[in-house]
Amino acid sequence: MSPIYVPGKVTLRQGFSPVGIGGDNVYEIEVSGTIYRVHVFTTVGESEFIAASPIPNLEYLVVAGGGGGGTNTLGGSGSGGGAGGLLQNSTTLSTGNYSVFIGAGGNGSSNESNRGSNGQNSSLQLVNSTVTAVGGGGGSSRAASVGAIGGSGGGSQFTYSAASGTPGQGNSGRIGDQSGNGGGGGGAGEPGGFNSLLGGLGLAISITGSSVGYAGGGQGHFQRTPRLGGGGLGATNTLPATNGIANTGGGGGAARNDQPQGGAGGSGIVIVRYAI
Repeated sequence: MSPIYVPGKVTLRQGFSPVGIGGDNVYEIEVSGTIYRVHVFTTVGESEFIAASPIPNLEYLVVAGGGGGGTNTLGGSGSGGGAGGLLQNSTTLSTGNYSVFIGAGGNGSSNESNRGSNGQNSSLQLVNSTVTAVGGGGGSSRAASVGAIGGSGGGSQFTYSAASGTPGQGNSGRIGDQSGNGGGGGGAGEPGGFNSLLGGLGLAISITGSSVGYAGGGQGHFQRTPRLGGGGLGATNTLPATNGIANTGGGGGAARNDQPQGGAGGSGIVIVRYAI
């Protein structure tokens, strides 16, 4: 429950304060007079959140790993990787142990026969179910011309079909153009840019106490301006594609013939908080 502030007096706590254990980083924030304890899980793989007492209103954010960027070694460019799926909500937890899984980002491609690989799912176990965010779709390469379906879809080559995202978690990637340029990966906030090579914007979320962008799509080639959500930047003639930012679920940037290694997707994250 929220603290009660009495002017000139001590701070009184109303009722029983819930207690949670676990996470790579645990701290407290104040939002509009309410104190929250925040647990941030960033290490890829399985871990655990322990509700040492019932938690009546647990807020959570679950972001999957982003998809890897694609490549094109014969004069064109690959496509940006799709962002990892993003889910946020609140729930009630009873006393117990709950599994947490952080998905890794997908590998970028350096072989035009293979698209970038999909990111891994991230998940949070609840009382009677598990919340699962779907890994981002890999960006297309020259011979693997359609991006992969994922939390958000990877970008596609030329004018092939766009790869869809998972409803409620992300958006589709976009198609490229007739010149051999691949499309941008989809983001949680919008699809990849139509024939513009831009990765889709992610979402700004303040569960940690500060506004942070998550789940942005990977950029197509020559797109080097960072966008909201941690998506990787596209390659140029002299600069390589970059990876999605770790623990944002951003998609990997697209590669091209001069810089043929696609960027890896950013790893996912799970964050929970509750009033104390």
